[in-house]
Order: sequence, then C-alpha cells, then structure tokens
Amino acid sequence: MPQRKQNFMEGAAVLTLAVAVTKVLGAVYKIPLGNLLDKDGMAHFYVAYNIYSLLLIVSTAGLPLALSRLVSQAEARGRVNQRKRIFRVTLGLFCLLGVVCSAVMLLFAEPLSRALRDSQAAPAIRVLAPAVFCVCILSAIRGYTQGRGNMLPTAVSQIIESACKLTVGLTVAWLLVRQGAEPGRCAAGAISGVTVGAATGLAVLTVWLLRSRSGQRGTDVPQSRREILRRVLQIGVPVTLGSVGMSLITLLDQALVLGTLQSSLGLSEANAAALYGEYTFGMTLFALPASFMYPLTISLVPSISAATAAGRGEAAAQNAASALKLAMVVALPVGVGMSVLAGPILHLLYPAVPQTAEAAAYHLCILGIASVFVCLMIATAGILQAYGKERIPVITLLVGGGVKIAANYLLVTDPAISIHGAPIGTLLCYAVIAGLNLLAIVRVVPHRLGLGGAAGKLLLSTAAMVAAARGGYGLLSRHMGSGAATLLSILAAGAVYVLLVLCLEVLRREEILQLPKGEKLAKFLFKS
Repeated sequence: MPQRKQNFMEGAAVLTLAVAVTKVLGAVYKIPLGNLLDKDGMAHFYVAYNIYSLLLIVSTAGLPLALSRLVSQAEARGRVNQRKRIFRVTLGLFCLLGVVCSAVMLLFAEPLSRALRDSQAAPAIRVLAPAVFCVCILSAIRGYTQGRGNMLPTAVSQIIESACKLTVGLTVAWLLVRQGAEPGRCAAGAISGVTVGAATGLAVLTVWLLRSRSGQRGTDVPQSRREILRRVLQIGVPVTLGSVGMSLITLLDQALVLGTLQSSLGLSEANAAALYGEYTFGMTLFALPASFMYPLTISLVPSISAATAAGRGEAAAQNAASALKLAMVVALPVGVGMSVLAGPILHLLYPAVPQTAEAAAYHLCILGIASVFVCLMIATAGILQAYGKERIPVITLLVGGGVKIAANYLLVTDPAISIHGAPIGTLLCYAVIAGLNLLAIVRVVPHRLGLGGAAGKLLLSTAAMVAAARGGYGLLSRHMGSGAATLLSILAAGAVYVLLVLCLEVLRREEILQLPKGEKLAKFLFKS
C-alpha cells in the first residue's frame, strides 16, 4: 500500500508539472501572437478557437475519465482481456466522435462563421478541424495510460504538443503577417500550430503505445462491447454535460456580442471584430489566476471527501475552509493586481500594438476582478463535488451563464456602452455563480467555516498591496520607463502582500502543510 501511494503521488506531481509547463507555453504562445495579429486577427482567432473548444469538450471532457476509471478497475483485478476490450471499444467511440466533430468544422466552416457574425474566421475553423480528431484519439490513449497508473506519456505528449503549437503557430503567423496577408488568413496560420501540435502529440503517444505492448494474454472473460459502452457513457456523459456549459455560454455570448455590435449599433463586420479583438486581449490574462487553482485544490478536495466518508464532519469543514482560504490567498493579489495595473501590464506585454493595449486596459480592469470570482467558483464547485452535490455547480453555472447573456444583451446594445458591457457581463456571471455556490456550501456543510477573520485579514493585505502597486508605479514611472516601473511596482506590491499575509497569520500551519513542499515551507515560516 505505501508503494502504491507513492506511485500515485509521483504521478500527480508529473501531471502537475506538465500542466505548469503547458500553461507557461500557452502564455508564451498567445502574448506574442497578440503583438503579431493585433485586435483584428485575434478576434478571428478566438472565434475559431471557441468553436474548437466546445466540440473538444463534447468529445473528450468526460469519456477519458470514464476510460481511465474502468481500465484502472480492470488492472487492479488482473483482468487483462477486460482492460484490452475496454480500450478497443472506447477508442472506436473516440474515433467516431472525432470524425463527426472534425467533419462539422470542415464542412460547415462558412455557416458557423456566419452564425457567429465573423465570416473571416472560416479559414481558421477549417484549419482546426483535423485537431479535433487528433485530440480525440489522444484523449483515449491518455485515459488508457492514466488508468494503468502511468502518467509520464500524458505529461510528455502534453509538453511536446504545446511546444509544437508555439513554434509552428508563431512562425506561420509571422510569415503571413510579413507577406501582408489579410487578418483571417493570418489567424488561420496562427491556429495551424494547434493542429500540428495535436498531430505531433498523437504521433508520440502512438509510438509509445506500440512499443509498450507486452503481448500479455489473460484468462478472464471480458464483458460484452455493449455493456462496456453503456458503462463508459454512464460515467462520462454527466461529466461532459457539467463541463460543456461554460464553453457553450462563451460561444453564445461571443455570437451575441458580435451580432449586437453589427445589428443594433450598425457597425460593419470588420469594425465589430476589431472591438471584440480588444476584449480578447483582456481575456488572455483573465484566464491566468484560474490556472493556479488545480495544484492548490488537488490535495485539499480529496481530503474533504475522505473526511466526509469517515464521518469526520468537523475535519471536512476545516478542509473546505482551507480550500476557500487558499483560493483567495492566490486569487486576490493576481486578480486585483491585474485590475489595478491593467494599462501598464498590457503595454508591457504588447509593445507592438500600443493602441490596442490602451483600449484593452478597460476590459482587463474589470476582468481582473472577475478572475477572483472564477477562482472562488472553482474552489466552491470542488467542495460541493467533494460533498456529493455534483448537480449544484452545474445549475449555478447555467444561472450565471443566463445572467451573462442577459447583461451583455442589455449593455452592449446601448451605444454609450457598446463593447464595454462585455466584461461587465462576465464579472456579473462569475460573481453570481460564486455567490450561489457559497450559499449552497453554507447549507451543505453542517459545521461553521469560520472564515470571517481570515477574510478581513486578506482584504487588509490586498488593500495595502493595491496602495503599494499604484503608489509605486506612480512614483517610479517618473524616473524610468513604463516597463521597468511596472515590473518593480509588481515586485514591491507582491512583497507587501506576502509580508502581511504571513505577519497576520492568514494561513495556519496545518493548511501550509497541505501545499506542495508544505513541510519545508512550514518549517521555514514557523521556526519557533
């Protein structure tokens, strides 16, 4: 048993490292891309990418999880033939889904782009079509390897996939921009990196799969293909439905914003796309804080489930409080910091397109606050799932999505507000979801969370950080360039925040111990 636990922890560490590397590569990909494509090209890029994301979630969100679970069960029971049949049946299902979704993107690129009110996005949609098929097969092999307890192939393929996406996408986009190609073609060239990356990742995993075949034969009688398919769908479909909500809402919201700008405000398709492109510059950074939530909650949420199952309700409540506290410790400085220094940060990252960076600063100012609620949404959804209330996050997600669409429709149609209403709708959406999830947690958790004191200390630390950031930038920018002033003010504000969080003892020793490398960190912080 101890060895098995160590293997699990090693696998979790490998996947966490891979996620961190791919997030960094993703940022390195999109930030230079914004400098190359500017607002027009980025608008077409995101229209195509949002369609791809929706179809990808439909085809891969829950089924790899189901495959991994069933394979691990068969592996634990020594049922070799059952394991092999599960993989073959699921691989066939993934192939079918991949072909269908790729065909939809390839054959209906024009109607899809027109429906989303951006006809120039059609080439990018076509270029992305093969990527859906590749990622479907990738997901099947990854689910199989993870089910067998081997996380390394998944991690390696993810990193190679991201590296190829970065290299190919930026290179092709740069060449097309130099040739003076229209924005739609440049966006298609940039997004070709996604397809090449997926194909390369698939090639790597396929080679690994072929080389790792042992030829082992089992004596067990596997279940029928129909029964295996039924079990895969039974496990995977609910997860898929829970995951697809926000992507569908984002796609509908995108179509509504672009359509409203054209129909209600009388803008041309090109002008509407340019305004939406400014919004996407803020959205690129908006997703950053949420990426930190996975490694923080990976150990806390399972501990809530374990404590609940063992009947230790008070311990489960303490773990839930720790999850919320840790989420806010990370989310508040990053989200509020982006909001306070929105303009300087965007000018630092996008020096080639200063006018777009200036226009996008308004969006990031609001989206920075919205990102705090996104982190709170992720943490609260995880807690509710740990308590066995999986349906509640799905319902609140749909309610928040409805709020987002309604708010955007009311605000974007106002000529005085226009595209500036889009980030407000996003903020309201996630604030409603996080608020409803918190109310549900208060009802679900039978013990008091006792977060009042910690919340006050966090707000005080954040207020001091804001003062340091704004004051530091205002002072430094008089004596040096904006870029250097931005970096130094971020460092100063971060130091103030960390110092106050530690001095005010926002986190208990037990909470720090649950973090990666928590023992060393706790030993350093609590020397006494």
